[in-house]
Amino acid sequence: MELFYGNSDGDVVRLSPEESGHCIRVLRHRLGDEIFVIDGAGTLLRCTLTLDDPRGASAAVVERFPEWGGHPYRLTVGCCPTKNLDRFEWFIEKATELGIDEIVPLIGDRSERRIFKSDRARRLALSATKQSLKARIPTIADPQSVRAFLLSAGSRCAGELRLIAYCFEDDAHPRISIKDALATYDGRDITILIGPEGDFSPEEANLALNAGFIPVHLGPSRLRTETAAVTATAAVYMRYL
Repeated sequence: MELFYGNSDGDVVRLSPEESGHCIRVLRHRLGDEIFVIDGAGTLLRCTLTLDDPRGASAAVVERFPEWGGHPYRLTVGCCPTKNLDRFEWFIEKATELGIDEIVPLIGDRSERRIFKSDRARRLALSATKQSLKARIPTIADPQSVRAFLLSAGSRCAGELRLIAYCFEDDAHPRISIKDALATYDGRDITILIGPEGDFSPEEANLALNAGFIPVHLGPSRLRTETAAVTATAAVYMRYL
């Protein structure tokens, strides 16, 4: 199934030059062809091509399928970008395929990468959304510090499950497995924090605990940052199957 991404204006969908070129030049669609377009907000549109211009194609909406390819939870993962950017981009791609709603690049006290540009990440998320047959593109937030994210936690959804995965043990706040944390939660809003290669600092961990985050572990293996982020995303995905 070929999917395109376009902006819907009533019963008309317009494709960007990049999407138009792929539709018309590469896949050779022509006037009157049936195409399927996602609006990025969760709706699949069955359309008829009305303008086969590779610089700006458009189509008429025939049928709408709301919440197509969606999932029964809302997942935010705040993760520190890795020193090797390819590894973090791999996480974005795989998390999108599994099902995620928001990715927040975080800059921690121990982050090796302190600069992150979100534009390329958003393009990767779009590509992975279409590849995995989804209609909602996850939000890629602009980077922010771990502290700023935690201080704004009060503005997030009330009643959400808040989890932080870190490596060190704290007798006062023992970690539980992410499987057990998810099993006892009957809501749909989940936020998970994954630290940088050097882990969260104790100060950041204390801020998270004060903001209502539950410390969790992802099993006995020592995982790379991007592997931990994908594992956490997959745990949520499997919980709601």
